[in-house]
Amino acid sequence: MPVVGVRRPAWAEISRGALARNVAHVQRVLGTSELCAVIKANGYGHGAVIAASALRDAGVNYFAVAILDEALELRDAGIDEPILLLAEIPADTLDDAVAGRVTLTVGSVAGVEAAAAAAQRHGVVHPVHLKIDTGMGRMGARPDHVAEVVRAIASSPSLNLEGAFTHFPVADGHSEEDVAFTQHQLELFNRIVATIRAAGHELPVIHAANSAAALALPDARLSLSRVGLALYGYHPGNDDVTLEPVLSIKAKVTAVRDAEAGERPSYGRRRALTASARLATVPFGYADGYPRRLFDAGMDVLINGRRYPLAGMVTMDQLIVDCGDDDVQVGDEVVLLGHQGSEQITADEWARAAGTISWEILCGIGARVPRVVVD
Repeated sequence: MPVVGVRRPAWAEISRGALARNVAHVQRVLGTSELCAVIKANGYGHGAVIAASALRDAGVNYFAVAILDEALELRDAGIDEPILLLAEIPADTLDDAVAGRVTLTVGSVAGVEAAAAAAQRHGVVHPVHLKIDTGMGRMGARPDHVAEVVRAIASSPSLNLEGAFTHFPVADGHSEEDVAFTQHQLELFNRIVATIRAAGHELPVIHAANSAAALALPDARLSLSRVGLALYGYHPGNDDVTLEPVLSIKAKVTAVRDAEAGERPSYGRRRALTASARLATVPFGYADGYPRRLFDAGMDVLINGRRYPLAGMVTMDQLIVDCGDDDVQVGDEVVLLGHQGSEQITADEWARAAGTISWEILCGIGARVPRVVVD
């Protein structure tokens, strides 16, 4: 198990209240489409069990994960609601999935046969969802292979074809090409679903929408909508739904020292101080998920309600902050992500500065950063 750094003054706060409010806002948008909360990647960095428990308390009754270990972690924590694996998994792991009552994704005849064998070994009829590749190009049955995969499922008395789904690669895009491609995917998926149903398969659960489509594309809100990033408070597109960041990262100043103009703190001695300054050491570094690129990008932290820039390159375990001539002291609270006073730093701001996306920032928060539940 990874080490959790509970003995140093750096932590992430997870707001149950913000998570619940995001759920309420998203559910109002979804209408009759059931909300499926995506908990993969350690709950998008928020802590999988913390996130799932809070989401369940907020009324979510369906979850999805990327890998089997994520599903079994939730089962071990007492999450009994349906959990969908979003991809086919190796045949030698299927027994654990069936025993854990984890809904399987299949997208190939070989995947169906392996799932059927595992279900038969356990003496159960196990639910599966058919993944249909309408243009993502990553996994799932291509449209011309769907019929044979469906026949393989139907031929097994140990499998129940509970649902079908697809995935949109550019639902957050706003160009004419992106909008047209997503619309084509949705129309293709709906035609395939209609064909499967016409062949006598009920398919009670169908889903296509990720966060971007769930918020912005009403036609994509089918019987189920898979929502990840939006639940954690960030917009995948330019929609106007009210969302609140759920995660804050805080620390305490562990050392201060006075430095003269011209000194070059930290590895590489990358930048000379332009004036004498009080330097504050903060116990958080790139091993915790603070990208090194944020130094060159001029990222700030918050101390005593004010923004202060980094004074030197981000190190593995620590930051050095240029506090100017302000009286910053050991023990002062530092906010790396979140609110302090009238200021706020968000994962979107980190992402823009680091040349990446908010998903990567949140998922990159390290295991050794303890997650603390608030409100």
